[in-house]
This record gives sequence, structure tokens and C-alpha cells, in this order.
Amino acid sequence: MADDTKGTILVVDDNPDNVEILRAYLESRGYTVAIAADGRTALARMEQVRPELVLLDVMMPGMDGWQVCRTIKNHPDLGAVTRVVMVTAKGAFEDKFEGLRSGADDYVVKPVDFKDLLEKVERNLAARGSAA
Repeated sequence: MADDTKGTILVVDDNPDNVEILRAYLESRGYTVAIAADGRTALARMEQVRPELVLLDVMMPGMDGWQVCRTIKNHPDLGAVTRVVMVTAKGAFEDKFEGLRSGADDYVVKPVDFKDLLEKVERNLAARGSAA
């Protein structure tokens, strides 16, 4: 991690507007942001940028967020050190349970409350640091 940033976050969402809003918000707070528009691209970007945290949409074409999360968490090198926060409109209890069952570390419901998002980003990066 570079000294001048707080860490790298991979934002995965098939909606370009959502990606841009999250990117601008996080970069304005000192984070480096990588982006991916779908699950397969996200997994390739994981290998390239090795983010500390992934903000992951659930409803995407091809691989959904649950599949991407399971794949990340099962990665032999990155799975144990990469935190995953689901960011989705699917806010029912069953959806949150599925996120946790898939290995997600946290859950943010859209529309995003940015104060809540920032707290979850900071908490998950701190938890990652204490586990390393």
C-alpha cells in the first residue's frame, strides 16, 4: 500500500453511474479506486491490483455478486486478506444472510448512505490490518 493513500478499493458494479459516484466519493477521501463492471473482470482486476477491500454489487450479468464473493474468499493468496462488502439494493434479511454465507464481511444497502459506507470501509480495513 502506498504511503500517500489509505488503501486500494475495487468497486464492482455493472451500473456506470454507481461506479462513478463511489469512485469519486472514495478518491476524495484518499483511497485508490480500481473498477470493474462485471464479475469476471473483477476477478481479473483482483489479481492485478490486489485490493485491500472490494465493494461488490450483487445483481450483475454473468457471475452474480454471491459467486464473485465466494471465488474471492476461496482464492489461495487473496481470500484471507481481502475484505468484501456487498453493496446492493437487495436488503431483505435473506439477502444479507446469503451475503454472509457467501463469505462477505459486511453489507451496505442501496441507495447508499455515505456515512454508513465510510464507517464500514474504515472498519473493514482496520479489521484487515489487525488480522494481517
